[in-house]
Amino acid sequence: MNGKAAAPGAGTSGDAYLPEHGNGGYRVRHYDLDLDYRIGPNRLSATAVLTCVATQALSRLTLDFGEFRVSRVLVDGKPAKYLRRGLKLQVKPVRSVPSGAEFRVEIRYAGNPKPVPSRWGDIGWDELTDGALVASQPVGAPSWFPCNDHPGDKASYRVNVATSSPYLVAVTGNLVSRYQSASTTRWVFERPEPTATYLMSVQIGRYEDLALTGSAWVPETGAEPRGVVQRAAVPPRLRRPFARDFARQGQMMDALEGWFGPYPFGEYVVVVTDDDLDDPIEAQGMAIFGANHVDGRRTHERLVVHELAHQWFGNSLTVADWRHIWLNEGFATYTEWLWSEVSGGESTEALARAWYLRMRAKPADVTIGDPGVGRMFDERVYKRGALTLHALRGEIGDPAFFALVKAWAEENRHGTVTTAQFVTAAESYAGRPLDTFFTAWLDRPALPPL
Repeated sequence: MNGKAAAPGAGTSGDAYLPEHGNGGYRVRHYDLDLDYRIGPNRLSATAVLTCVATQALSRLTLDFGEFRVSRVLVDGKPAKYLRRGLKLQVKPVRSVPSGAEFRVEIRYAGNPKPVPSRWGDIGWDELTDGALVASQPVGAPSWFPCNDHPGDKASYRVNVATSSPYLVAVTGNLVSRYQSASTTRWVFERPEPTATYLMSVQIGRYEDLALTGSAWVPETGAEPRGVVQRAAVPPRLRRPFARDFARQGQMMDALEGWFGPYPFGEYVVVVTDDDLDDPIEAQGMAIFGANHVDGRRTHERLVVHELAHQWFGNSLTVADWRHIWLNEGFATYTEWLWSEVSGGESTEALARAWYLRMRAKPADVTIGDPGVGRMFDERVYKRGALTLHALRGEIGDPAFFALVKAWAEENRHGTVTTAQFVTAAESYAGRPLDTFFTAWLDRPALPPL
């Protein structure tokens, strides 16, 4: 590209499920993203500055990156050679980076952002009928910025977005400033907590900005609310049904803080797009729902609490690699059942028994502790994950179980987690080995007795 060349990169992430995503030899501490987005032509002009630390001596490195035109790459302020190969940007600095050294990579790029292809379909930055959204789980982050796209490499972020003034911008971070001209508004967000690349998101649309006060969603005034700041970006036509469907979100927040400890971020933002979406989308401090998830009858309330639970399990506690995904989805699904009981719906026990019968009727061919890349998002990972937690609760008793899950969330806050760590924690609260229990539930495809 532009007469530049680089040798192959410093290696892959070594992830057993998605080895082509993520990169070896360094970790990213901070991303500074400056984005200028034109909605009509879907045109993004951007500069990304990555502050990294070398975990080995680096004569070259690779980044995950989509199909943009790169006009400049600097390493520590000096022009570097670079080469595009598929969804990798290979970079060769002028001088090798010593092991343990901090270094900065600056990339200037432009193009039409689009989702990246994957075995789950196209994932990442996508155009709406009137706006844009980012849905990156698990591999869509390179569709809009150069990154080390692995869940275990968490970093802080500053994201600066300029776009047409009639549109509201929501980014997974705290809004720190907003500058408006006649036609353009620049929004600046900061995400200080360590965040996985797939959990960063940008939402752009003609939304109304609402805030939760008690159980009422009212226009955002900037007044300081009590408790966790909860905001929403909603199409004006959906404001009334949204207000009913999400009226109990404040109660959900209180219940989840009781079970899992303090909410792990500065605020919680819900975005409802004016388009339909197949499923809600989780992001750091944010959840995105489609217009089809809002009907004014609380039909999808279980999804509201499911996505909120991910702020603890999946976002604050992020899996070290994708084989441990049951820790995300099992906890979020079990939270649905806990909420159902405390909010006057079916009991947790009744839901567990019903789902046990449904899972028993399915083929016993998934090991949820290591389901394989093709089964990462299988329903059985979600429901059997929740059943594992319910069975553990029965095994060790309520006091030990709820003490365990609160400590698990608080002690691993903003970190990465594995199944082995959870087993060790559970055994500590049980006061005895649980290897037989976890082997049956996590390491065997056959469904154990509940």
